[in-house]
Amino acid sequence: MMALADAVHAGLIPGTEIVVVISDRRDAAGLKRATERGLETLIIERHGRPQAEHEQEILTELKVRNVELVCLAGFMRILSPMFISAYQAHVLNIHPSLLPAFPGLNAQSQAIKHGVKWSGCTVHFVDETLDAGPIIVQRVVPIYDEDTVETLTGRILIEEHYAYPEAVALVVSGAYRIFGRRVIRSHTYPIK
Repeated sequence: MMALADAVHAGLIPGTEIVVVISDRRDAAGLKRATERGLETLIIERHGRPQAEHEQEILTELKVRNVELVCLAGFMRILSPMFISAYQAHVLNIHPSLLPAFPGLNAQSQAIKHGVKWSGCTVHFVDETLDAGPIIVQRVVPIYDEDTVETLTGRILIEEHYAYPEAVALVVSGAYRIFGRRVIRSHTYPIK
């Protein structure tokens, strides 16, 4: 979230503003950082509530603010088809693996256990499938023999801070098309 806020503030995502930061946890570190930056924050608790009720409250708050693009970060719940249809092709997520490898939880641990030599991060459109929506941007990091989940996570996080703003800038520019499960950049958008 802060990487996106920094990119918007620096003008790297033209014509964009962060309208609201929403969390389902009162203790989310991002809420404090967002408040310190003067961004509006909301806590919409989900525990003890049906998913449909929780998501409807989020949708109501997004629509009141005319939010056009939803960027998930650390939102550890699969969104319902109702939510997805309300923001079809306008919900992004970042995942700490090179999807389609290692979807779901503990992606870094899975990568180390499987002995792969490369991992990274993926920014993708969210659809009704788990971490399988069309891929927008990926960044690669090596996995070293001595890596732990923590060291690999740290290297991937550095790349996430570049990948997410790049993906949002592409989506906001409209210089792409979705072809099946692929996101194809238009020739007018510079590839970094």
